[in-house]
Amino acid sequence: MKIDTHRHIDQTLCGRPLSVEDGSSLVELVTTDRMAADDRGLVHGGFIFGAADYAAMIAVNHPHVVLGASDVKFLKPVRTGETVVARARVREVKGKKYWVSVSVSKDDEEVFQGMFTCFVLDTHVLE
Repeated sequence: MKIDTHRHIDQTLCGRPLSVEDGSSLVELVTTDRMAADDRGLVHGGFIFGAADYAAMIAVNHPHVVLGASDVKFLKPVRTGETVVARARVREVKGKKYWVSVSVSKDDEEVFQGMFTCFVLDTHVLE
């Protein structure tokens, strides 16, 4: 499992890669109290989105991949202490544009789904 992008991601916040293959990935995120949006333990959706985004980036797995757009749905809440798994798969490629579908589940129940539009640039986005 060689990851060529997003090498400095904090895996405690965005998830830990379980597998990276040609055009697909699995990322596991163990949610913590630091991710709570309220005193009832609701995980802020940004952490779920972050795990999904990270899974999409490593499914493309190019050093200069960036997110251009996303169309997402939050389907069910996630509580602190729960573990979610993001599954990403490249669905279509046209030149430098990649469409990646991502599903996030907890205990085999889908909590998030999205389509991420990614671009592979010639150089780093900050150059």
